[in-house]
Amino acid sequence: MTEKRLFGTNGVRGIAGADMTPALTLSIGLALGSMRTGHIAVGRDTRTSGPALASAVKAGLLATGCDVTDCGILPTPALQYLVKEHFDAGAMITASHNPPEYNGVKVIEPDGTEMGDEETIRLEAKILDEKVPLVTWNATGREYQATHLVREYTDAVVEQFPAGIGDGITVVVDPGCGAACATTPEILTRLGCRVVTINSQMDGTFPGRLPEPSPEGLRPLGELVRSTGAALGIAHDGDADRAVFLDENGTFIEENQEFGLIAGQVCRARKGTVVMPVSTSRLVETIAHQNGCDVRYTPVGSIYVARAMRALEAEGTPVAFGGEGNGGLIYPDHQYCRDGGMTAAMMIAILAREHGTVSDLVAALPMFHLIKEKIRGTDPSAMITTLSAAFAGESIDRTDGIRINREESWALIRPSGTEPLVRVIVESPDKKTAHAFFDEIMKNIGQSSKK
Repeated sequence: MTEKRLFGTNGVRGIAGADMTPALTLSIGLALGSMRTGHIAVGRDTRTSGPALASAVKAGLLATGCDVTDCGILPTPALQYLVKEHFDAGAMITASHNPPEYNGVKVIEPDGTEMGDEETIRLEAKILDEKVPLVTWNATGREYQATHLVREYTDAVVEQFPAGIGDGITVVVDPGCGAACATTPEILTRLGCRVVTINSQMDGTFPGRLPEPSPEGLRPLGELVRSTGAALGIAHDGDADRAVFLDENGTFIEENQEFGLIAGQVCRARKGTVVMPVSTSRLVETIAHQNGCDVRYTPVGSIYVARAMRALEAEGTPVAFGGEGNGGLIYPDHQYCRDGGMTAAMMIAILAREHGTVSDLVAALPMFHLIKEKIRGTDPSAMITTLSAAFAGESIDRTDGIRINREESWALIRPSGTEPLVRVIVESPDKKTAHAFFDEIMKNIGQSSKK
């Protein structure tokens, strides 16, 4: 299959005004409108370049004869839900967790999932190589404004849980000045929680912290959790398809632990397959097996997880849960995409059911030691070739990059889908074993270990 040229793991992204221009987004709108005729929904996050880029996408769609509904500022999973329920496709203007100067476009299919590789390559061909035919003046599409539709999404999340499940629970929410400002606090309030917020004003300059919810950037959230006596802190990336958590002490919960904790709850009630990328901690597989579920691994990227879940369901295989070890979790009863608002609500439900602290729940999880490293300035294909030869006698998985599987440990080496670098992940239940495995990989590729 031809490689994608513009789009990466999650849409096309770049620095606004340099790589990501109105001219490019106009061409994306034209290409999408020629492929998915009908009524298209457009949304955006809070980035300052959003209005210009959204206007350009809408212009392209209208010029091809599509009707367009502008849903305004809302989380990506909210637009995905609305597309699934009402529209023929969607375009979300967002750069997700990237810094404020970035923006991008995620293209959404009628079923609410992001466009897959084959169709994305077709879309790119229209953007780069083909002249899209425009309709005549009297066939131009019509534009509608419907910022109120986001309420359907919040209603759908709230309806997944018993009324008042959050009664007596105090939570601090940090939307990071992004798209979740008007959704997650409302969802949790409607579930009965006492909600305290920080960085809850929509502001595309992201004055409180960067869109990526990192442990360093969430220190003020941790301080507020402690000072208010909250049960936990919740933070989102710019478009709120992910959620991460701090425990009652303000301590950051590693996202694979989050995945494992929620997977355990889901798998107790819903049996089937848990779908996740090869970059996911074996913690999740362990918990799935403990609760009577099996697992299926995919390439890295939420679209591959979502499409594998749908394919399994289509062939009659029950699917319990899915997601990535970055706070992006997928609930098939709700929709087949990462949903930070749903994940926030699920954590409240877990606290209500377990009657324990978040730190206690995390401490009860199986222990694994995870090492992550980024390597720049190297040839990814040469590195993969070198490691394939060095570890030829071992169990190798080539789903994405190269994953070396040992009895209790594993390592993944793969080119990044969003940055010009190679990612190395090593995991073992034992810290010493993990570091020895990591050093072995670094030695074979001629890199000095920093660990």
